[in-house]
Order: sequence, then structure tokens, then C-alpha cells
Amino acid sequence: MKLSRSLLSAGLLVAALGTVGRAQIERLDLEQIVTRSDNAVFATIVDKTVFRVDHPVDGPELYYTRLTLKGSSLMDGRDATTDVIFAGGFIDKERGIGSFNSEAPSEDDVRIGNRVVVFYKWTDNIGGDVSGNAIYAAHGGVYRTAKGPQGVVVLGRGEGFALEGNRKLAELDTAVTAIRTAWELEQAKLKQQQPTTSGATTSGQKPSGQE
Repeated sequence: MKLSRSLLSAGLLVAALGTVGRAQIERLDLEQIVTRSDNAVFATIVDKTVFRVDHPVDGPELYYTRLTLKGSSLMDGRDATTDVIFAGGFIDKERGIGSFNSEAPSEDDVRIGNRVVVFYKWTDNIGGDVSGNAIYAAHGGVYRTAKGPQGVVVLGRGEGFALEGNRKLAELDTAVTAIRTAWELEQAKLKQQQPTTSGATTSGQKPSGQE
């Protein structure tokens, strides 16, 4: 499915909430993207595939790109190998087999071998009943890195993006961990403050003893 680049006026970003067709326009800062994503990883792109879906409702010839990332989480420091997905991509660009999505990461962003920072969130239906870890905020969720004399630097993307300017990876790692930890503590407090009623829970879990 194609999304118009005009939607990015004033530096706004597309954040995939539900399917691509129900995308919501957001202006994101670092705190927002960290708390709305399931994870953020610093990783190497070790594989890249484009696949096609023909769907009875969403339509034929839906193309998606899957990236395999191998690295570590900026949220908890654990090793992470995961697949992420975004709409668009070409199986054979010269023959035009594929689709262009103006909100997708650029080819330069997602080349195999690139070391990148990626924010992603699980989505049950990106479109065409495709589920997976969708890159959050489309191309606004992928940041290339470069190695400098003072270590790895994450390259910012300008105004309106979660990372506007360049930041040292070590500093970003510390910031992401702190934001996520504070957010999880706040969520735990809110959960504890919620009233419960007999035979039910406020978290959506089944009462004890029920399957």
C-alpha cells in the first residue's frame, strides 16, 4: 500500500498502529518512541527478504520487506535476534516486481551489513493479515550509525524525528534504558492502583482457576 510523502508535512511521522491503512500521524520525541515501542535494538542487518501477499479484502500484490537483525536491546541490554517488517519493497526492481512505499526506510538505510538502531512494535495485522514486529513510525524508526574516534554515533534525521541530531550510542543506550525503566515502574504503580472486582481482573487476565 502506498502512502503519500505529503503526509510528512511539518516533520510529522507515520506511526503504524494496527494496519498500514489505519496509520496515525504523530510527531515523536525520544521518550514517546521508547514508551510506545516494544523494543529498541542496536543491531546488524544480517538478512533481507521481500515477500508478496494476495488478500481477498486488502487486495492483491501487497509487498512487505522483512529484515533480520542481530544485536542487543537498548532497553534491557539483552542479546536480540529478531525479524522486523515494513510495507513495500521489490522482489525484482528492474522488472518492477514489488511496490514503492514513500514512508518506508530507504534502500541505503536497510542494506545488509548496516549497523542500525531500530524501534519496533508487534502488530497483529500490518495489512493483508500479515503480523510481525513492525518498524515503529515507518522510516522514523530506523537510524543508521557510524563509527567515529569516540565510538559509535547514531545519526539523527532532523526535526520531527525521535532523534533529531547525532548522539553517541552509549549516551542513547543510557537514555533509552532510563526512559523505559521509569515508564515500566509507572505502569506497575498504575496497575496496583486500579480497583479490582470479585471474579475479574483489570489487566484482562482470566480469574484464577479459569482456562
